[in-house]
Amino acid sequence: MVIFREFLLWGISWLCLYIGFSFIFRKNKKLPPGPRGWPVLGCLPLLGSMPHVNLTNLSKKYGPIVYLKLGTSEMVVANTPAAAKAFLKTLDINFCSRPRIAGATHLAYNMQDVAWVPYGKRWKMMRKLCNLHMLGGKALDEWQHVRVAEMGHMLPSILTHSQKGQTVNLPDLLNVYTANIFGQIILSKRIFESEGEEANQFKDMVVELLTTGGYFNVGDYIPSIAWMDLQGIERRMKKLAVRFDDMLNILITEHQATTKKRAAPDFLDIMMSNRNNSDADGMKLSDENIKALILDLLTAGTDTSSSVIEWTLAELLQNPNLLKHAQKEMDCVIGVGRRLKESDIPKLPYLIAICKEGFRKHPSTPLSLPRISTQACEVGGYYVPKGVRLTVNIWGIGRDDQVWENPLEFNPDRFLGSKIDPRGNDFNLIPFGAGRRICVGVRMGITMVEYTLGSLIHAFDWEIPLGSVPAPIAPDELIKYDMASAKALMLIMLSISDNVRPHVRKVEKPKEAWDKLETIYEAKNQMKILHLQSKLHTLSMRSDEKVEEFLHHVDELRSKLLALGEMVDDKILIAITLRALPSQFRVFIMTLNVSKQTVTFKELVNFLQ
Repeated sequence: MVIFREFLLWGISWLCLYIGFSFIFRKNKKLPPGPRGWPVLGCLPLLGSMPHVNLTNLSKKYGPIVYLKLGTSEMVVANTPAAAKAFLKTLDINFCSRPRIAGATHLAYNMQDVAWVPYGKRWKMMRKLCNLHMLGGKALDEWQHVRVAEMGHMLPSILTHSQKGQTVNLPDLLNVYTANIFGQIILSKRIFESEGEEANQFKDMVVELLTTGGYFNVGDYIPSIAWMDLQGIERRMKKLAVRFDDMLNILITEHQATTKKRAAPDFLDIMMSNRNNSDADGMKLSDENIKALILDLLTAGTDTSSSVIEWTLAELLQNPNLLKHAQKEMDCVIGVGRRLKESDIPKLPYLIAICKEGFRKHPSTPLSLPRISTQACEVGGYYVPKGVRLTVNIWGIGRDDQVWENPLEFNPDRFLGSKIDPRGNDFNLIPFGAGRRICVGVRMGITMVEYTLGSLIHAFDWEIPLGSVPAPIAPDELIKYDMASAKALMLIMLSISDNVRPHVRKVEKPKEAWDKLETIYEAKNQMKILHLQSKLHTLSMRSDEKVEEFLHHVDELRSKLLALGEMVDDKILIAITLRALPSQFRVFIMTLNVSKQTVTFKELVNFLQ
C-alpha cells in the first residue's frame, strides 16, 4: 500500500511538472493574434451566421493569420494568399488530416469519404480511383459524351418551356442536369427524367445536407457537452443520413441487378471490383467507402458547380455589356449553326475569364474544409501548436482589396492576359482549395462551369424585362428577377443562402415570389442587427481613447440595437465593456470581481467616469 501511494505521488508529481513545463514553454511562444473570447464559448459567438464575412472583418483588425479559441478547441484562419500558401504548400504535409466533427461522422459514414477519410494509404487509394476513372484529365475526356448528352436534354427543355410561355426555375433545372451526369458516370443511370417532384426532393436533401453539415455545432468545439446535442443538429444529421442511406441502397441494388446488361463498366462497377481485390498497398474499399464516395459525388458535385453558374449568370444579367461581349466572342468562334463543344473553350478567353471571375467572387465553399495540425509548427513568425484546426477564408481572399482592384465589382477583364488559374497553384484564386487535399473534383468542377455556362449564354439571348428588377440590387443580398430567354420568361430566385430557395421554389408568379421573399428578408433589419451585434462583441477600447468616448460608443450601439427591437441584457453589456477595457483598468476589474457586487450598466458607467 505504501509503495502504491509513493508511486501514485511520484506519478502525480511528474504529471504536474509536465503540465507546468508545457504551460511555461507554450506561454513563451507567440501565438497568432486574435480576439479575446467569452468564458467557455470562446470566440464562437463572434462567428455569427456568416462566419466567412465576420472572419474577413476580424482579419482587418488582427492580420492575415487569426487565432481563435472556439470552446475548448483552437483554430487558425488564413485570410490572405501568402498565409494560405504558408499552410497549404510550405507546411502542407503537417495539415493533411481532418478533425473529427459531427458532420463528417454522421453524413460521411464516419469519415469514410474521400474528403474526410484520414490522410494515409486509404485516402491515396480513393483519390487515385477518382482521378483514374472519373475526375482526372483522361477520364474527363472519356465521359465527355455524357455531358454532351445531358446538355442535349437541358437546352430543349428550356426551349419547350419558352415556347409555352412558362417560367423555368434554373436552379432546379441545373440540379437535374448535374445529378444525371454524375448518375450516368457512377451508375449508368439518369437519376431524374425531368425537374419534377423527385428532383425537387433530391435537391432539398442536398441543400439540407450541405447546410446542416456546415452549421457551427457547439459539440464540435466543446466535446465534453457533445452528448447533450444542445442545438439538435446531430439529431437532424442522423435522420438525414438514414434518408440518404436508404436512397443509396436502392440505387446500388438496382445497379447490381443490371450488371450483365452494361457494355462497359461504370464507376460503381470499378469500386465494387476494388472492394473484392486489393491494390498494390494491400488496401480494399469497404462498403462504407463506396457509399460515402457516391454520396460525395452526387451531393457536392451537384450543388457546387450549380451555385457558381447561377451566381455568375446573375452577375452577367446585371452587366448586359459583359454578356454581349461573351456572346459576340462565341458567335465569332462557333457561329450560330451548332452548339458549344468543350474543345471550343480554349479558344474563348473571355468566357474563361467570366468563369474565373465567378469563382473569385462567388466560391461555392466560402471557408475551406477544416484541417488539423499533426505537429507543432511555426508560420509567419507565429507558433501553431499540435492539434490546432486550420481553415482558409477563400471568400475573404477573393475580396481582398490588397489583392484585387475593386474586388466587389464583377469584372472579367481582370483575368484577360493573366495566368492566374483556379486549379490550386495560384493562391490568389483557390475556390477548390490547394495542396494535397485540394478538392478531388477540381478539373470536373471547372469543366462543368465553363461548358454549362457557355452553352446557356450561346444558346439563348438573355435580358431582364423592363421594370421587373428593383434597383439598385445589392450584390450580396437577395437577388430576384425575371429573365427572358428564347421568347419566354425565365424565373431565377437566388439568395445568399441556399436554404431560402425551398420557400419560393413552387410559386408560379414573380410577384408572389417577391412578396414571399420580402417577408423572409425583412432581412435588412436582421442583417443590421447581426452587424451591430458583431461590432459590439468585437469592441476594444483604444489606448488613446477617453473612457467617456468609449462608453458613449457602447451605449450608442445598444441604443441602435434597441431601435431595431433587439434587447441587450445588462449583464452581457457589462461583460463586453469589462473585456474591452485596456490593462490600466485591471485593478478595477479585479476589485469588482472580488467584491461580487451586482451593478447595472449605468452604475458601471458612473464608476468608470
